[in-house]
Amino acid sequence: MSAPEDNWMRSDLLPWISTLAWILGILLILMLLVSAPFGAAIEGFFQGAFGGRRYAFLMQTLSRASLIVGMALSVMLSFRAGLFNIGGEGQLVAGGLVSALVALALPGPPLLVIAASILAGMAAGAAWALLAGVLYLYVGVPLLVGSLLLNFPIRSVASYLVAHPFRDVPSGMLQSHLVPTERWLPYFPGLRLDIGILFIVLVSVLAVVYSHKTLHGYRARLNGLSPDFARAVGLPVARLTLQTLAMSGAIAGLVGAIAVLGVHHRFIDGMLVQPLYAWTGIVAVLLVGMIPWLVPFSGFFFAALQTGAAGMERAAQVPKEIALVMQAVIILFVASRMSLSLASPRGKDKGADGDA
Repeated sequence: MSAPEDNWMRSDLLPWISTLAWILGILLILMLLVSAPFGAAIEGFFQGAFGGRRYAFLMQTLSRASLIVGMALSVMLSFRAGLFNIGGEGQLVAGGLVSALVALALPGPPLLVIAASILAGMAAGAAWALLAGVLYLYVGVPLLVGSLLLNFPIRSVASYLVAHPFRDVPSGMLQSHLVPTERWLPYFPGLRLDIGILFIVLVSVLAVVYSHKTLHGYRARLNGLSPDFARAVGLPVARLTLQTLAMSGAIAGLVGAIAVLGVHHRFIDGMLVQPLYAWTGIVAVLLVGMIPWLVPFSGFFFAALQTGAAGMERAAQVPKEIALVMQAVIILFVASRMSLSLASPRGKDKGADGDA
């Protein structure tokens, strides 16, 4: 093996092998603590993530993966541009809420209403992300702080709307009325999986092309590596920031629309917040180092981790909260990798090059 290949093996592959070993080791310890049969638990995990009658659990995994991957792609675009937009949860809620209201109120042919609902959801997500960008550029509120804080008012607005003016009172729950069946996203024939996943596949392809093949994507990445250098060479950093945030928010809004029109068929208070789609998307992006073509695989992994945990609970009485423990281990791994990267001479050299 040549020296460059040996260095690549040590720097890139070995940390992932080490992490996998840590995850399996911690999982084994947790199994022993709850006195669960390891073999039955693993079998239950794979059955819960990929099995079921007519692959029902696999469809559930794919459905969840489409939402996680969508939020991960939203985060990736902004993170690669050096914009720490962690307001995806608010943008997701804005998109889901607006798409539900449009689907319920807008008259017209079903396909036209579906298209309008999706576009309205994307516009709402983009607008909410742009608000964070405006606060950042023209008011001086750090984007990390502003985008995070904007999660809370939109959640409160959504809760109020589905609790009072748009509530389906006979249901007895805090939720909107059911979207008419003809306005749902269609299912694949014979499967409990809606075509929303195709939108996410398309966005995944476009995100790779945008990141590697377009001038705007190159400029966004340059801004992420060194904003000062981007300004020095005359890039319109403010406009680039707003455009990138708008794209990021639009993808989050699209995910909200897919969740409403394809999964829940109404807006339910907390339905987009409690599953932690936005935060899982952030972890999924950081896990693969913001490499665009790896993001879908990372998102699918986290979706399988969550649905497989439910299978372990059914098959071996293993608490499904173990999936959260595994996710926490992965977060610690990501944090340690980032810290080591920044502390290493190579990381310092990168930082110095960016400041030059």
